[in-house]
Amino acid sequence: MAFSLGAFASPVMCMATITTTNHNNSHAFEAAYIKRAADIADKSAGFTSPHPNFGCVIATAAGKVAGEGYLYAQGTKPAEVQAVEAAGELCRGATAYLNMEPGDCHGDHTAVSALVKAGITRVVVGIRHPLRHLRGNAVRALRSEGVNVDVLGEDLQSKIIEDALKSCLLVNAPLIYRTASRVPFSVLKYAMTLDGKIAASSGHASWISSKKSRSRVFELRGRSDAIIVGGNTVRRDNPRLTARHGGGHFPMRIVMSQTLNLPEIANLWDISDVPTIVVTQRGARKSFQKLLASKGVEVVEFDILNPRDVMEYFYDRGYLSILWECGGTLAAPAISSGVIHKVFAFVAPKIIGGKSAPSPVGELGMVEMSQALNLIDVCYEQVGPDMLISGFLQPIPDLTPIIPSVDETSAIDPTVTPYESSIIFFYKTWDPYGAFSNFSPHPIQMQDDSGNYLTWSSVEHYYQAHKFVGVNDPVARDCVEGIKSAKSPEEAARMGRTIQRQHPDLIRPDWETVKIDVMYRALKCKFSIYPHLNSMLLSTAGSVLVEASPHDLFWGGGREGEGLNYLGRLLMQLRSEFLGESSMSNESSCLAL
Repeated sequence: MAFSLGAFASPVMCMATITTTNHNNSHAFEAAYIKRAADIADKSAGFTSPHPNFGCVIATAAGKVAGEGYLYAQGTKPAEVQAVEAAGELCRGATAYLNMEPGDCHGDHTAVSALVKAGITRVVVGIRHPLRHLRGNAVRALRSEGVNVDVLGEDLQSKIIEDALKSCLLVNAPLIYRTASRVPFSVLKYAMTLDGKIAASSGHASWISSKKSRSRVFELRGRSDAIIVGGNTVRRDNPRLTARHGGGHFPMRIVMSQTLNLPEIANLWDISDVPTIVVTQRGARKSFQKLLASKGVEVVEFDILNPRDVMEYFYDRGYLSILWECGGTLAAPAISSGVIHKVFAFVAPKIIGGKSAPSPVGELGMVEMSQALNLIDVCYEQVGPDMLISGFLQPIPDLTPIIPSVDETSAIDPTVTPYESSIIFFYKTWDPYGAFSNFSPHPIQMQDDSGNYLTWSSVEHYYQAHKFVGVNDPVARDCVEGIKSAKSPEEAARMGRTIQRQHPDLIRPDWETVKIDVMYRALKCKFSIYPHLNSMLLSTAGSVLVEASPHDLFWGGGREGEGLNYLGRLLMQLRSEFLGESSMSNESSCLAL
């Protein structure tokens, strides 16, 4: 007689099985709705300038989709409002699924208010907002209104949920990468033959890939703020670099050329439909620069032209996503400098051969196969006769810094305890605590070595210029004046850092030992002469202050909390001093009475 194991299963085991099954079924529905929200969030791609992608799906308790919407562009009607309007009365008691926490603009509560007023009782969020000053705000606001909020990976966890979470990360990968790396999200795209050539030995390259693949390239262009090429591409191909997808967003066109050895007549100099920016080395072919300017082409000079500095510049200009369609000569330094985040490679079933035929990526300095860069999350897709291979060169970053050693911070400022402390992040001037930044527009007056008081436009101006103060060299003195006259803190920082890299001999010999004191004196002046800044600093008593720079490991906290955070430390030191002075002043007043 045969018996099944199930015949002897205990009631507890059976209940556990049923519970697990229901749990998995529930998560399957949750994941499906979140993936739908991520899918519709992507609908605006190619029709507006790249921006955070928000999607919302409202489902009733019976599992019926009642309404959905997506953000078309910044400043337009939020996805949540559209979904609520579509669902109407079905919102009562329903659940809203969001691929990302609301927060298109700091201080805008339209999305949260719409969900609350509509009677939504539960909200499932794919990811918290990547921007630190917005992260968690909407989640807290919804919960304070009595709405049940679940966040994927925090309140809901399973393999199915992980897949849905990945969809949310991918649809806003540009924003996430840009936030973490402080450069625009950059995609390298190229088409090559089966034997790895992007052109024949003669340079002819039209066409390697199929018409369907080229249509996909137009879509990629439409998703980007800008397209960047090198001088070789302009000379060889004379491209137009238009999206050609039937209207909508047209990305900026960028040409990166060190010598400006470019043709006087080119399609890219026609800016009637799409603007063009040429970035080059300072002083290169001034007469040609004038020619480009006469055509309306913008020329931007760099003391040292390299992909990292160029991308930092376009980050400062607010660019979110850039598509690199350059040849191997420019692709190699772009990869080496760490500004390329993703690769799209169209492989055509063709062989052209040729010892001197160019390849997609130039010299990277690798001598062993073990040094090869491996793509992450690789995808394969057949596009007409071609194979499209895509993947990330860098993993999607974790945007939550882990700041170590609160005990060490407590030694600097006794108001911070190791057990009860909060962390206040600051970085850009538009952050809630953006005034803590060296770049905030607060002029300071500082005494020079001659006893004269000089006005500096910002702490950053003062700090960068003092790298060269006291150096007995007319070039160094010119550097000081040039930085002092810089129109913005960003320009002052760029000038100081570039000169430091290019002419390390101009840096004062004691800089590494005095730079902390230089920063301290400037900060003390700033927070002493502006009462509202002093009050803001004192209001943070008991909190750890962290300059949330992911790349400055000296002044900032670093991407994963590995930074020394000296700017935050100095601010906490000043805060402690100001609090001590206030305490002594109060004691003196009491004694006088």
